[in-house]
Amino acid sequence: MIRDQSTMDALLETVDRFVQERLVPVEALVAETNEIPQEIVDEMKYIGLFGLTIPEEYGGLGLTMEEEARVMFSMGRTSPSFRSVFGTTIGIGSQGIVLDGTMEQKTKYLPRFASGEWIGSFALTEPDAGSDAASLRTTAVRDGDFYIINGTKRYITNAPQASAFTVMARTNMADKSAQGVSAFIVEATTPGLSIGKIDKKMGQQGAHTADVVFDACRVPVSQLIGQVEGQGFKTAMKVLEKGRIHLAALCVGTAERLIQDALRYAVERKQFGKPIGEFQLIQAMLADSQTETYAAKCMVLDAARRRDEGHDVSTEASCSKLFASEMCGRVADRVVQIFGGAGYIADYGIERFYRDVRLFRIYEGTSQIQQLVIARNLLKEKRAAMGV
Repeated sequence: MIRDQSTMDALLETVDRFVQERLVPVEALVAETNEIPQEIVDEMKYIGLFGLTIPEEYGGLGLTMEEEARVMFSMGRTSPSFRSVFGTTIGIGSQGIVLDGTMEQKTKYLPRFASGEWIGSFALTEPDAGSDAASLRTTAVRDGDFYIINGTKRYITNAPQASAFTVMARTNMADKSAQGVSAFIVEATTPGLSIGKIDKKMGQQGAHTADVVFDACRVPVSQLIGQVEGQGFKTAMKVLEKGRIHLAALCVGTAERLIQDALRYAVERKQFGKPIGEFQLIQAMLADSQTETYAAKCMVLDAARRRDEGHDVSTEASCSKLFASEMCGRVADRVVQIFGGAGYIADYGIERFYRDVRLFRIYEGTSQIQQLVIARNLLKEKRAAMGV
């Protein structure tokens, strides 16, 4: 749902210009240094990227899901690491508070996230647990006016820079299911919280992940999201459902960038006396890439609009994330092939995208988890319809 087309057009024009004039030129630098220049982050704050999804009453732009998706189409046209700087904050880092937080929690944290003063992070995955809630080992034991949190979270995006974490921990030790998990807001300066070394990753340099360790970390009871125990995994699933549409849109934007790079190369590169774009097998790869990208874009917009209309989009969100992330991987592979030897050389940047997009099929629910979600939802609906 687009609330005001002229306002949306102005925002997209600003983001497009920022991507092309400021981000694309420093892609190679970020990949080499594994750091995003602070002046770039400051510009992100200035144009409001940290507040895209934060409600307007807390200083954000309060974008609808469709509006957010369209911004992510634009952000996908540069290295994915730039999106991670603010994307985790506007997504899984803050949405638990937006969706289920108390008024006091929203008032305290959301304005800080919206301004970019604070960076948010989401701590669910553990060394032996991710999508499997029953394996969650981080515990939160009530002790008077505090919870004592112990455990380790792994592969946590923006952990080294985060000011506050949404943390999933087991509050009911007798209940090993998802019902025993609660969600907490834990500030990075809380005694007992420490950050491990920055992970060395295959791609997405500049977007940092690390372990987050809780050792007798004393968190005030007021930090329990929604002030209700046992709702943590439900909060996480609502956050991830929204995040899957967000990431699917990012995949579409990245595929569009790759196609444009491939088209430019196909026009300029000559073999046998003519541009390689005139060869039918090159054309076939370009056509397949454009067709799949278009299909993914339609899926993303449909899922986003359904969510804006208030529908349950668990299935559509997983379908979008599954198809778009797999599609993006196929497009990246074809573009490397179109570039030939140049696609394998770092100077052209294509091999960097090839590595970067591999993560799309893993985080916020692997492709296999999306398949399970889709199939289980379909079977549940059919059983309900059949009365069995």
